[in-house]
Amino acid sequence: MRRARALTVLTTAVVLGLTPACSLVGSGDDDPTAADTGGAGSSTGAGGTEGATGDGSEVVLVTHESFVLPQEVERAFEQQSGYNLVVRASGDAGSLTNKLVLTQDSPTGDVAFGVDNTFASRALEEGVFAPYAFDAPAGVSDYAVPGDDEQALTAVDNGNVCVNVDETWFAERDLEPPASLDDLTDPAYRDLLVVPGATTSSPGLAFLLATIAEYGEDWPDYWADLMDNGAKLVDGWSDAYQTDFTQGGGSGDRPVVVSYDSSPAFTLADDGTSTTRALLDTCFQQVEYVGVLAGAENVAGAEALVRFMTGPEVQAALPESMYVFPVVEGTELPADWAQHAERPTDPYEVDPAEIATERATWLQEWTDVVTR
Repeated sequence: MRRARALTVLTTAVVLGLTPACSLVGSGDDDPTAADTGGAGSSTGAGGTEGATGDGSEVVLVTHESFVLPQEVERAFEQQSGYNLVVRASGDAGSLTNKLVLTQDSPTGDVAFGVDNTFASRALEEGVFAPYAFDAPAGVSDYAVPGDDEQALTAVDNGNVCVNVDETWFAERDLEPPASLDDLTDPAYRDLLVVPGATTSSPGLAFLLATIAEYGEDWPDYWADLMDNGAKLVDGWSDAYQTDFTQGGGSGDRPVVVSYDSSPAFTLADDGTSTTRALLDTCFQQVEYVGVLAGAENVAGAEALVRFMTGPEVQAALPESMYVFPVVEGTELPADWAQHAERPTDPYEVDPAEIATERATWLQEWTDVVTR
């Protein structure tokens, strides 16, 4: 199976505006952490500290509404840097990128976090971020955006969108769970899959990209087969996982769902085993980045925050705060993650530049197939 395959260019249209909701962990009711965030959404730092220049200056972070870090971590940045942190969060990775492009001549902050690998090329092409190279910890450069020679974006976290199965449901029926994308079109699994939409959620878009990476120009045929086999489309991750998935806590009747490689760490039985499993041959990798905004008022503060986002406080907090994996090598994971959040060794990838060029066309084709 060829993961990072070179795909035939379908059109030459460049995406200038985006409608799908996309971020690594979704946004709003498409966010698996929404019920547990504690409200970092739009806040100001603890205040009272003197800025690096002694004038009580602030550094403004623009991000998506799924961003959340423990208050003690935000305070650690303020204490270490001397800047008050102001967080301005709204929308998801797609709308965040759009806003950054539209406001690039007069940025609404100093630094931005949450542009992911499906939107990074567009942000770089539009000149949203200023170059900032520093001696990042080991592991960060492994997730660099191809072509970002000036190092305008720095990787902070990563995760994989994967098909998840309810192993308990299948065991009770003495039925072998699906193991691959191909299996999902097998009549044995008719009416068992629920998928968040590609135009309305981040994991939905990631799953679409996984099928594009696997099937190339034949991906529309795969989606036609998937829909013919009774796949259910819903708006977002929370609809799919929390409502329709049999292990989502509700009364769902679908034992196969598009979710995350970290999801099994949150479906533990009384004996400590997980009742679900991520199918590691179905995963698409997502990476989130931070960068100094071109035209930032507080460049020094922005650079300090970029460095801090790859520091031990943030990296250690990422799994339980935002359900994503740290990028810095050697960062210790929570015990449940280390045991149950198994990671794919060869996730699907699509060239970010090709995503930027083809996204609109792919989404229109996908819509035509699933609504036929």
